[in-house]
This record gives sequence, structure tokens and C-alpha cells, in this order.
Amino acid sequence: MNYKIASSCKFNRFFFLVLRMLYSRSMDVLRSFIFPVLGYLSGSLPFSIWVTRLVKGVDVRDAGSGHATTTNTIRQAGFAWGALVGVLDLTKGFVPTFLAIKYSNETWVVVLTAAVAVAGHCWPVFAQFRGGMGLATFGGALFATNWFSAIIGLGLLVTLLLTLRHGARASVVAGILLAPLFWLVNLRGMEIWIALACGLVIAYRFLIDWNRKYRELWLDREKSGQ
Repeated sequence: MNYKIASSCKFNRFFFLVLRMLYSRSMDVLRSFIFPVLGYLSGSLPFSIWVTRLVKGVDVRDAGSGHATTTNTIRQAGFAWGALVGVLDLTKGFVPTFLAIKYSNETWVVVLTAAVAVAGHCWPVFAQFRGGMGLATFGGALFATNWFSAIIGLGLLVTLLLTLRHGARASVVAGILLAPLFWLVNLRGMEIWIALACGLVIAYRFLIDWNRKYRELWLDREKSGQ
């Protein structure tokens, strides 16, 4: 009888130990995916759309480039409102990436969080999946990881803009070249993986404007066919 009771107690302890391990691992997985979900929802906040509707009563996507971007907001609502949208778009990438670094610090979690934040900006669930181009949000994610990497990325983009004189093509090339550039300048931590993942999202997103006509570098963009 005592042997049966002892066996039963050992089985119960083993059973609860297994349950505890499964619960712990399940919670770890759940916590890991909280940050990418937060990243996508953060990226999906369409600040340029909200600001232009509030200030001008129009949809920023109905004119100019047709995208929900900082530069298109400047065209329709003025520089001050466009600057505000730019800061908010940076924040959309910075906040979820910073939180993922602080509370997870798993490289894959941080990289996925940054990438889906950029994807959320481009294809926002809160704006019929018609959003912006992702550059500011990408910059915010890099800044959260390593401020110097964000400066390097900006420098590469500006250099390509001045060389190619075409915003979309410069952005596609920048998205592809940023990760190799980080490798060359010895930025080989999380930032290089963020540059690779987000750079591919940026390159894909800007292909839609590859043949767009540009009369000026930044603010006088026309739709193709106009």
C-alpha cells in the first residue's frame, strides 16, 4: 500500500513538472510573438492619413504620390504637419523595436518586430492596406538598435538620391545595399539583420514607383501617366 502511494506521489510530481515546463515554454513563445504583433499594429497607425484629414479634410492618398508618406503630407498640409508625421512614423518603428530589445533581446524577435513594423506602415490594417513607403519607420527601428546605424542608412539613401535623382530607385538600391554596407563598416549585431529584413521590405515596396516620373527630387512628384 505504501509502495502504491509513493509511486502515485512520484507520478503526480512528474506530471506537474511536465505541465510547468510546457506552461513556461508556451508563455515564452507567447511573449516572443507579442512584440511582432505590437510592431505590426504600431506600424499600421496611419498618422499621415489622420493628420491630413484633420487639417485639410482630405485623404493624403488621393493626390501627389498617392501614398501615405511624410512628403505627401507636406505637399497637402504644409511642412510643420509633415514634420510631425515624420516624427510619428519614426516612433512607430522605434517603440516596438526598443521594447523587443529591452524585454526579449532575442535577435529573431527584434528583427521580426522591426520588419513587421515597416510592413505595417506599408500595408496598414487600419487603412485598407494602403499606406506609406516605410523609410521613416525603418529608420526608427535602426535608431532603437544603434543610432549610428540609422545615420549610416540615412547617408547611403541621400547619396543614392543625389546620384540617381530618382527617389524610388534610390530606395530600392539602398534597401538592398544597406546590410552589406553594415558588414563593411563592422556593424554586425542586430542592426545588420534588421537592415537585411527591413531592406527587403523597402526594396519590394518601392518597386511600385520604379517608373514613376519625378520633376523634382522630393516634393513635386507626379503619378505615372499624368
